[in-house]
Amino acid sequence: MKDGDFLYKRILAGLLSTVLITGTAALISGCDKDSTSTPENVNTAENKTADSIEAGTILQCFCWDFNTIKESMADIAAAGFTSVQTSPINECLEGENGGMELYGNGKWYYHYQPTDFKIGNYQLGTREEFKAMCEEADKYGISVLVDVIANHTTPETDAVSQDLIEAGGGSLETLYHKGNANDLNNYSSRLDCTTYKMGGLPDINTERPSFQDYFFEFINDCIDCGADGFRYDTAKHIGLPDDPKEDDGFENNFWEKATTSVKNADSLFIYGEVLQGNNDRIKDYISAIGRTTASTYGSKIRSAVNNNVLSPGSVSDYWLGDIDPNVVTWVESHDNYINDGTAYSFTNEQIILGWSIITARKDGTPLFFDRPYNSSMDNIWGMNRIGTQGDDFYKDSRVKAVNFFRTAMQGEEENLASPGDDTSALIIERGNKGAVIVNTEGTLKTGFEIGLADGTYVDRVDNKTTYTVSNGKLTSDADIPENSVVVLYNEGYKETAASAEVGVAEDTEFAYEGDSIDVTLTCSNTDNATYSIDGSEPVSFKDGDKLTIKHKDDSDTTEVVLTATNSEGTKTYEELVFTYKQTYEITKGVKVYFEKPDDWDDEIYAYVYNDDLDENDIWPGIEMEKTSDGKYCYTFTKYFETPYIIFNDGDAADAFQYPEGQGLTVEPDKTYTVE
Repeated sequence: MKDGDFLYKRILAGLLSTVLITGTAALISGCDKDSTSTPENVNTAENKTADSIEAGTILQCFCWDFNTIKESMADIAAAGFTSVQTSPINECLEGENGGMELYGNGKWYYHYQPTDFKIGNYQLGTREEFKAMCEEADKYGISVLVDVIANHTTPETDAVSQDLIEAGGGSLETLYHKGNANDLNNYSSRLDCTTYKMGGLPDINTERPSFQDYFFEFINDCIDCGADGFRYDTAKHIGLPDDPKEDDGFENNFWEKATTSVKNADSLFIYGEVLQGNNDRIKDYISAIGRTTASTYGSKIRSAVNNNVLSPGSVSDYWLGDIDPNVVTWVESHDNYINDGTAYSFTNEQIILGWSIITARKDGTPLFFDRPYNSSMDNIWGMNRIGTQGDDFYKDSRVKAVNFFRTAMQGEEENLASPGDDTSALIIERGNKGAVIVNTEGTLKTGFEIGLADGTYVDRVDNKTTYTVSNGKLTSDADIPENSVVVLYNEGYKETAASAEVGVAEDTEFAYEGDSIDVTLTCSNTDNATYSIDGSEPVSFKDGDKLTIKHKDDSDTTEVVLTATNSEGTKTYEELVFTYKQTYEITKGVKVYFEKPDDWDDEIYAYVYNDDLDENDIWPGIEMEKTSDGKYCYTFTKYFETPYIIFNDGDAADAFQYPEGQGLTVEPDKTYTVE
């Protein structure tokens, strides 16, 4: 029995109860330009970035592959981002036979389950593609941060590479802490927190010198390829120098080596994921690593926006105590989105309002989590594809305006104020040079005091609404609407063209039945949009044109690439994947059979579910009947459309199940055997 088998059960049960299990941190809870126009090291008006990573903004390219990030680089720079953060690039668990869905036939979190510390995996791309992406980023002044995991491996321990095992002392027992035999439940114990198995993920002995040498060789290879910094996943599960530790003769010196012994150590941007809670020691982690996440601040920002309470007191405190806010801030993280319910309770519009607050401020380094493409509260996975770009809202005009505002305001102090006595709106002033106004509720009339220098300003969001400051009061012929952002500054502003937009209609279905599906293409701010199907020659299209996707005999997926440029030549890139889904019906009374392996228990269960969240029972399902020939039989007691079935011997931590990923297609009267 492999340590992580129970994870799959929890995952599948989570799908059906909307308690979605994430691969790593949530288990704690605790476009290049045309080659003819792209000069080297571009840092022009349309993609002027901040002077340093910490002074700018980070785009979390959640599950984008290296080629997608590369092709999107011009767009990312034009939106004012300083850095991109990749998903983990290490070799990882290959589940569901390499399925590439974010959730379903594939899982986004498999790249958070390392099998080895070498660059490249089936989800994101090769080492050569990573290096090419970094080279493209350099052309645009964009830094590359890599999400890395040192704390644990995949729970599927038979997938862990022999090289990693040898680096860990020669066996799985020596690769992991002695405490790995225990599940982490007591977060108040620092020894438990840094040595026990968290969420079923085996805890690596990060103090072992041979493992450190092996891991930092991987880090140095990332740096050689062009990485400029790292996010350390589950950082609070790796011990600090004065934390208690196991009696193995090693030192708690991982963080010292991570920040001093690697290449370019003095210039790297390194931060650790330290989710705040019981005994998190965040002050000490900031001291040891340099920066951490600020999870509590993110929750406070979401609460303030949700409740329309933006008083300075509700959003000013970073919730770090008496330490400098050397933190990466966010409105939401991928774990908030997937596991904490923000996907169902927080809209894209609210994300942008919160983003405008944290980005306009002086301190912290804001990170923008880009939600899945075409996602919504009704469909949080959207297109449900690993490798493609996320939602286009990362280049919304408000996001772009406040990103460049942050760049222009470097060195300016901040002041947070309410416009008059309206606490549903907030002014973030930066010296007397610029201000951002965020309004969450009702119409906000001008005439209130503001710290801007006297003069005339144009809202950099719409580039047309004019505001005047005279004797410390802001006036305009226009009111400030509900759920809006106004960005005001003159010095440091350089006008840029609106980004080209390409895509498909919002109601597009990316999984289809039948022989074909008709898709409506969209585009704006461009006169040269094209589409290409499965690598064919590009074809021009106009906004509203129809495209028919036909099912192919040799593949269930069809890739459509959309491209365009705006009036300044900045390229926009969009990759869409359409998946043919075979459907079938299983009626009441259908029987299936299963031959139990010898090492399984005698009580065998059938768990049946489908994509519509129907199930025969909660996990582990319904017990099967043993037949006279030794097989086990399950009889369907109700109708199912396109069900899947998983056989198992119960819900104990050491139980078996088959298959370990997505369930099997149901075939009436079939006898299933473990392959």
